Amino acid sequence: MKEFFENVVRYPRYLISFTLGILFNAIQPLIPLLKRPTTAVALIGALVAGFLFLTFTLRAMLGLNVA
Repeated sequence: MKEFFENVVRYPRYLISFTLGILFNAIQPLIPLLKRPTTAVALIGALVAGFLFLTFTLRAMLGLNVA
């Protein structure tokens, strides 16, 4: 039974390392784009637009109203 719980304790560490690896590999190709101001502004604008799109979509789907 002790081995079972030792194995279960490993899963959160695996999840964290897996998630950080995915984020690292997703961000690495975008770093050169941040070196030029034009592409940096476009990249940041795209990230903000994507976040706002996701926020508004989830609010509409869940029926959440601020007002």
